[in-house]
Amino acid sequence: MSGARRGYPSDLTDEQWALVEPLLPSPRTGSRGGRREKHPRRQIVDAILYIARTGCQWRYLPNDFPPWPTVYWYFTWWHDDGTVERIHDALRVKVRLAEGRAPEPTAALIDSQSVRAADSVPASTSGFDAGKKTRGRKRFIVTDTLGLLLAVHVVAASVQDRDGGKRPLLRTRLDHPTVLKFWADQGFAGRLVTWAADTLRREVDIVRKQPGQRGFQVQPKRWAVERTFAWITMRRRLACDYERKPAHAETMIRWAMTDVTLRRLTRGRPATRPGPKPLRPAP
Repeated sequence: MSGARRGYPSDLTDEQWALVEPLLPSPRTGSRGGRREKHPRRQIVDAILYIARTGCQWRYLPNDFPPWPTVYWYFTWWHDDGTVERIHDALRVKVRLAEGRAPEPTAALIDSQSVRAADSVPASTSGFDAGKKTRGRKRFIVTDTLGLLLAVHVVAASVQDRDGGKRPLLRTRLDHPTVLKFWADQGFAGRLVTWAADTLRREVDIVRKQPGQRGFQVQPKRWAVERTFAWITMRRRLACDYERKPAHAETMIRWAMTDVTLRRLTRGRPATRPGPKPLRPAP
């Protein structure tokens, strides 16, 4: 495959790749280090972001990317060794610093989203959300007040919020001990609030609707996490859950948020990508 392909809007710019490349594991160089890598890492990352942005199947990856089994192998390898999480977390810190915030937050927001599951998703990892009338999976995310992802947990849609919220709260408590308070909606009220106080020594503050409210309204303290779900589902791969394993669904969400943070960090800079420049129209 030629390195001079024209590229896609989802491809990383030079500035974005400069942020990602140092965070990847060292490439294999042959002999004792394993078989030498055949395809450039940048093209692998571009292919994964293409999948996330367009929602196409792995087998339908365009031919000017590396072969889809190779791209999927890297996707699972970087999932298994924690590379995706390390890249995402490092970029989140850079965004917070660029926004004039401390590297670690002191408050967070938790919410859930039920999405339809594709036919390829095993029935053992999906369920029916009676409240949202959705058969599929439920995503629990914890974000900081900027809407940047701190924790994600994907389960069957039949899991109630007060039960499914425990793991992402615990994960946030372990990975971000500076977070002392969480805001949540009414679905998390009850025993989860008591559990968080007794077990995690953290406060979960329930943001309730205004008396007489009808329909959707932006809730104070919680609008940032709602916006994060909008960012995620702008990536068509995440408008529905296509991943066979919930853990891979979590990794795809991290790739989507990595894309968001990269765009925020390079916002306002010229988009420089490799490959031939588009032809100018004749005068």
